[in-house]
Amino acid sequence: MKNIFVINGGQIFAHSGGQFNKTLLDTTVKYFEENPDFEVRSTDINNAYDPAQEAENYKWADVIIYHTPVWWFQLPYGFKKYIDEVFTAGYQNGIYRSDGRTAENPGINYGTGGLMHGKKYLLTTSWNAPLTAFTLPGEFFNEHSVDEGPLFGFHRMNAFTGMEPLESMHFYDVMKNANIATNLQNYQEHLNKLFIKNHNNHESVLNSLSEV
Repeated sequence: MKNIFVINGGQIFAHSGGQFNKTLLDTTVKYFEENPDFEVRSTDINNAYDPAQEAENYKWADVIIYHTPVWWFQLPYGFKKYIDEVFTAGYQNGIYRSDGRTAENPGINYGTGGLMHGKKYLLTTSWNAPLTAFTLPGEFFNEHSVDEGPLFGFHRMNAFTGMEPLESMHFYDVMKNANIATNLQNYQEHLNKLFIKNHNNHESVLNSLSEV
Protein backbone atom coordinates (compact mmCIF):
# COMPACT_ATOMS: atom_id res chain seq x y z
CA MET A 1 0.00 0.00 0.00
CA LYS A 2 1.25 3.46 -0.89
CA ASN A 3 0.50 6.50 1.24
CA ILE A 4 -0.71 9.67 -0.48
CA PHE A 5 -0.93 13.05 1.26
CA VAL A 6 -2.93 15.70 -0.63
CA ILE A 7 -2.72 19.42 0.16
CA ASN A 8 -5.14 22.05 -1.11
CA GLY A 9 -3.32 25.38 -1.21
CA GLY A 10 -6.26 27.11 -2.92
CA GLN A 11 -6.76 29.88 -0.41
CA ILE A 12 -10.15 31.58 -0.19
CA PHE A 13 -9.48 35.31 -0.44
CA ALA A 14 -11.19 38.37 -1.96
CA HIS A 15 -12.68 37.39 -5.33
CA SER A 16 -10.99 33.97 -5.25
CA GLY A 17 -13.38 31.38 -3.90
CA GLY A 18 -10.87 28.56 -4.23
CA GLN A 19 -13.46 26.26 -5.77
CA PHE A 20 -11.36 24.85 -8.60
CA ASN A 21 -8.54 23.65 -6.35
CA LYS A 22 -11.05 22.38 -3.79
CA THR A 23 -12.57 20.33 -6.59
CA LEU A 24 -9.12 18.98 -7.45
CA LEU A 25 -8.59 18.06 -3.79
CA ASP A 26 -11.92 16.22 -3.62
CA THR A 27 -11.26 14.50 -6.95
CA THR A 28 -7.82 13.35 -5.81
CA VAL A 29 -9.01 12.04 -2.46
CA LYS A 30 -11.88 10.13 -4.11
CA TYR A 31 -9.52 8.70 -6.74
CA PHE A 32 -7.22 7.15 -4.14
CA GLU A 33 -9.98 6.14 -1.72
CA GLU A 34 -11.48 4.03 -4.50
CA ASN A 35 -8.19 2.20 -5.14
CA PRO A 36 -7.30 -0.42 -2.48
CA ASP A 37 -3.58 -0.08 -3.24
CA PHE A 38 -3.48 3.39 -1.68
CA GLU A 39 -4.18 5.10 1.61
CA VAL A 40 -4.87 8.82 1.51
CA ARG A 41 -4.81 11.76 3.91
CA SER A 42 -5.61 15.37 3.03
CA THR A 43 -5.36 18.93 4.31
CA ASP A 44 -7.12 22.11 3.19
CA ILE A 45 -5.09 25.15 4.23
CA ASN A 46 -8.32 27.12 4.72
CA ASN A 47 -9.11 24.94 7.74
CA ALA A 48 -7.36 24.86 11.10
CA TYR A 49 -4.34 22.58 11.19
CA ASP A 50 -1.63 21.53 13.62
CA PRO A 51 1.85 22.01 12.08
CA ALA A 52 3.26 19.09 14.08
CA GLN A 53 0.57 16.75 12.73
CA GLU A 54 1.11 18.08 9.21
CA ALA A 55 4.81 17.26 9.53
CA GLU A 56 3.78 13.75 10.56
CA ASN A 57 1.66 13.53 7.40
CA TYR A 58 4.73 14.41 5.32
CA LYS A 59 6.73 11.73 7.11
CA TRP A 60 3.93 9.17 6.63
CA ALA A 61 3.45 9.80 2.93
CA ASP A 62 5.17 8.17 -0.01
CA VAL A 63 3.79 10.89 -2.31
CA ILE A 64 2.77 14.48 -1.56
CA ILE A 65 0.25 16.03 -3.98
CA TYR A 66 0.05 19.82 -4.00
CA HIS A 67 -2.88 21.71 -5.55
CA THR A 68 -2.46 25.47 -5.74
CA PRO A 69 -3.48 28.50 -7.73
CA VAL A 70 -0.77 31.01 -8.58
CA TRP A 71 -1.33 34.57 -7.39
CA TRP A 72 0.92 37.29 -8.75
CA PHE A 73 3.32 34.56 -9.93
CA GLN A 74 3.72 33.10 -6.44
CA LEU A 75 1.93 30.83 -3.98
CA PRO A 76 -1.05 32.24 -2.06
CA TYR A 77 0.20 33.70 1.20
CA GLY A 78 -1.83 31.24 3.28
CA PHE A 79 -0.20 28.30 1.51
CA LYS A 80 3.27 29.81 1.98
CA LYS A 81 2.50 30.26 5.70
CA TYR A 82 1.47 26.62 5.87
CA ILE A 83 4.76 25.51 4.33
CA ASP A 84 6.80 27.76 6.63
CA GLU A 85 5.05 26.40 9.72
CA VAL A 86 5.05 22.74 8.70
CA PHE A 87 8.64 22.64 7.46
CA THR A 88 9.72 24.33 10.69
CA ALA A 89 7.91 21.59 12.61
CA GLY A 90 9.78 19.09 10.45
CA TYR A 91 13.23 20.49 11.23
CA GLN A 92 15.30 17.57 12.56
CA ASN A 93 11.99 15.75 12.62
CA GLY A 94 11.65 13.92 9.34
CA ILE A 95 11.60 16.75 6.75
CA TYR A 96 15.15 18.14 6.93
CA ARG A 97 18.05 18.08 9.38
CA SER A 98 20.11 21.04 8.11
CA ASP A 99 21.04 22.83 4.91
CA GLY A 100 23.61 20.09 4.29
CA ARG A 101 26.77 22.14 4.74
CA THR A 102 29.49 21.71 7.33
CA ALA A 103 31.44 24.34 9.25
CA GLU A 104 34.64 22.88 7.85
CA ASN A 105 33.65 23.49 4.22
CA PRO A 106 30.60 25.76 4.09
CA GLY A 107 30.89 26.55 0.39
CA ILE A 108 29.62 23.18 -0.84
CA ASN A 109 26.74 20.73 -0.36
CA TYR A 110 24.05 23.33 0.25
CA GLY A 111 20.61 21.75 -0.06
CA THR A 112 21.68 18.21 0.81
CA GLY A 113 20.29 18.02 4.34
CA GLY A 114 16.84 16.70 3.50
CA LEU A 115 15.32 13.68 5.25
CA MET A 116 12.66 12.78 2.67
CA HIS A 117 14.76 10.90 0.13
CA GLY A 118 12.78 8.21 -1.69
CA LYS A 119 9.56 10.20 -1.53
CA LYS A 120 7.96 11.93 -4.52
CA TYR A 121 5.66 14.88 -5.06
CA LEU A 122 3.16 16.01 -7.68
CA LEU A 123 2.35 19.67 -8.29
CA THR A 124 -0.74 21.05 -9.99
CA THR A 125 -1.25 24.76 -10.53
CA SER A 126 -4.08 26.86 -11.91
CA TRP A 127 -3.60 30.07 -13.88
CA ASN A 128 -5.51 32.98 -15.33
CA ALA A 129 -2.74 33.11 -17.97
CA PRO A 130 -3.25 31.05 -21.14
CA LEU A 131 -0.76 28.38 -22.17
CA THR A 132 0.42 30.59 -25.02
CA ALA A 133 1.75 33.13 -22.49
CA PHE A 134 4.40 30.52 -21.68
CA THR A 135 5.05 29.07 -25.13
CA LEU A 136 4.89 31.78 -27.80
CA PRO A 137 7.88 33.99 -28.64
CA GLY A 138 7.39 37.52 -27.36
CA GLU A 139 4.66 36.56 -24.89
CA PHE A 140 4.80 37.33 -21.19
CA PHE A 141 6.87 34.46 -19.76
CA ASN A 142 9.57 34.55 -22.46
CA GLU A 143 9.03 30.88 -23.35
CA HIS A 144 9.79 29.69 -19.82
CA SER A 145 7.53 26.92 -18.56
CA VAL A 146 5.74 27.05 -15.22
CA ASP A 147 8.20 24.57 -13.71
CA GLU A 148 11.32 26.27 -15.03
CA GLY A 149 10.00 29.80 -14.48
CA PRO A 150 7.55 30.99 -11.78
CA LEU A 151 7.52 27.70 -9.83
CA PHE A 152 11.24 26.96 -10.05
CA GLY A 153 11.70 27.94 -6.41
CA PHE A 154 8.86 25.67 -5.31
CA HIS A 155 10.56 22.71 -6.95
CA ARG A 156 13.89 23.54 -5.34
CA MET A 157 12.11 23.75 -1.98
CA ASN A 158 10.99 20.16 -2.39
CA ALA A 159 14.43 19.11 -3.63
CA PHE A 160 15.85 20.62 -0.42
CA THR A 161 13.88 18.01 1.53
CA GLY A 162 15.14 15.20 -0.70
CA MET A 163 11.90 14.61 -2.60
CA GLU A 164 11.80 13.99 -6.34
CA PRO A 165 9.15 15.42 -8.71
CA LEU A 166 6.54 13.56 -10.67
CA GLU A 167 5.34 15.19 -13.89
CA SER A 168 3.48 18.37 -13.00
CA MET A 169 0.09 19.34 -14.38
CA HIS A 170 -0.93 22.94 -14.99
CA PHE A 171 -4.37 24.34 -15.75
CA TYR A 172 -4.37 27.49 -17.87
CA ASP A 173 -6.91 30.23 -18.57
CA VAL A 174 -9.23 29.02 -15.82
CA MET A 175 -10.84 32.42 -15.22
CA LYS A 176 -11.89 33.39 -18.74
CA ASN A 177 -12.06 30.09 -20.63
CA ALA A 178 -12.50 27.38 -18.04
CA ASN A 179 -13.63 23.93 -19.14
CA ILE A 180 -13.86 22.12 -15.83
CA ALA A 181 -15.10 18.83 -17.24
CA THR A 182 -12.20 18.60 -19.68
CA ASN A 183 -9.72 19.67 -17.02
CA LEU A 184 -10.91 16.97 -14.63
CA GLN A 185 -10.86 14.33 -17.34
CA ASN A 186 -7.30 15.26 -18.27
CA TYR A 187 -6.32 15.20 -14.61
CA GLN A 188 -7.83 11.74 -14.15
CA GLU A 189 -5.81 10.52 -17.12
CA HIS A 190 -2.69 12.10 -15.64
CA LEU A 191 -3.24 10.25 -12.35
CA ASN A 192 -3.79 7.01 -14.21
CA LYS A 193 -0.53 7.47 -16.08
CA LEU A 194 1.40 8.14 -12.90
CA PHE A 195 -0.16 5.70 -10.48
CA ILE A 196 -1.96 2.83 -12.25
CA LYS A 197 -0.55 -0.07 -14.23
CA ASN A 198 -1.77 -0.15 -17.81
CA HIS A 199 -3.78 -2.92 -19.42
CA ASN A 200 -0.66 -4.76 -20.57
CA ASN A 201 0.44 -4.95 -16.94
CA HIS A 202 3.44 -2.69 -17.49
CA GLU A 203 4.40 -0.62 -14.50
CA SER A 204 3.35 3.01 -14.37
CA VAL A 205 5.98 5.73 -14.41
CA LEU A 206 5.66 5.65 -10.61
CA ASN A 207 7.01 2.10 -10.40
CA SER A 208 9.97 3.30 -8.35
CA LEU A 209 7.53 3.74 -5.47
CA SER A 210 7.83 0.01 -4.98
CA GLU A 211 11.23 0.80 -3.51
CA VAL A 212 9.93 3.40 -1.05
